[in-house]
Amino acid sequence: MATPIYIIEEKKLRNNLRLIADVAKKADVEIILAFKAFALWKTFPIFREYIHSTTASSLSEAKLAKEEFGAKAHTFSPAYTDDEIDEIINCSSHLTFNSLSQYERYHDRVVGKASIGLRVNPEYSEVGTMLYNPCAPGTRFGVSADKLPEVLPQDIEGFHCHCHCESGADVLERTLVHIEEKFAKWFPQLKWLNLGGGHLMTRKDYDIPLLINILKGLHERYPWLKIILEPGSAFAWQTGPLVSHVVDIVEDKAIRTAILDVSFTCHMPDCLEMPYYPDVRGAEHVDVEGAPSSVLQTPFLYRLGGNSCLSGDFMSSWRFDHELKVGEEVIFEDMIHYTTVKTCMFNGITHPAIGMLHEDGNVEILRTFGYEDYRNRMD
Repeated sequence: MATPIYIIEEKKLRNNLRLIADVAKKADVEIILAFKAFALWKTFPIFREYIHSTTASSLSEAKLAKEEFGAKAHTFSPAYTDDEIDEIINCSSHLTFNSLSQYERYHDRVVGKASIGLRVNPEYSEVGTMLYNPCAPGTRFGVSADKLPEVLPQDIEGFHCHCHCESGADVLERTLVHIEEKFAKWFPQLKWLNLGGGHLMTRKDYDIPLLINILKGLHERYPWLKIILEPGSAFAWQTGPLVSHVVDIVEDKAIRTAILDVSFTCHMPDCLEMPYYPDVRGAEHVDVEGAPSSVLQTPFLYRLGGNSCLSGDFMSSWRFDHELKVGEEVIFEDMIHYTTVKTCMFNGITHPAIGMLHEDGNVEILRTFGYEDYRNRMD
């Protein structure tokens, strides 16, 4: 392919969706798609074969749910505003407030139009990277148990709790101990409990039977509660790569950098934020920090550099089995979830195209980008 492109593979996407739908059925829970991780709306006809709802965190996401997915969203935002709240309500079946002050300000406008929820903070999370830890000390997310009244306002029907990031079922099991310890006394006053996202049930080593047993046990303890999960990554996990190309090879201080026609800061920001090292097809990642000179002199060892003018737009280092040449492909695996929704046009760098590899082997180009897309952002 001549241009950089994200390719989502229909077969892999359907495999994930079938697994998620099977978990939802066996555990008697609702599992919905979090747009913050995946919002490629041209694939929604496929999603609707397996799930029925989505979760939004902004007006645009809520509108996407109603207009393109065909169902109102389960909406949570850290802060609703006067100029958007009514339109958000119109696009939402459930609306969760992040604080009691936000609830007081807007709940009268929601009553009768959407089910009202309150985000709670169990003050426990096993997410190690603080940038992604919603329960870190000083968090701006949710209400802790000590701030809740003994009797909830009558129009609060659910609690929302998000504590995970690409976590296993064992983490949910341990987290539920803290959630129930702090908040179970309010459960008789509720209709639903949203356990948020980060449940990476489509990862190969995820313990699906344990997840189902945990959720069944939750039902047995609180049979009146509807249980909701809203993973994002799980839906698009390992469903396709980002295909890039080498445009130049440069060298300084014995460090060779293959400059690509994509950018980490524009097209793969989680690699720099998390940070994490993506899998590169046909290459092995090598940790060069503090490595002896013999490692740095390994044949075919390259930094991979982006095509923006940000000095830190690179990652290090990968060992290939051959000398890289200008024009050849460098393929980053598993680049559909989060990556596609977090891209930006910093530096005017053109987005990769978006394509779908259908089950019949044909690639459909869903979207291409150009100058007008960048120009229109500046209007």
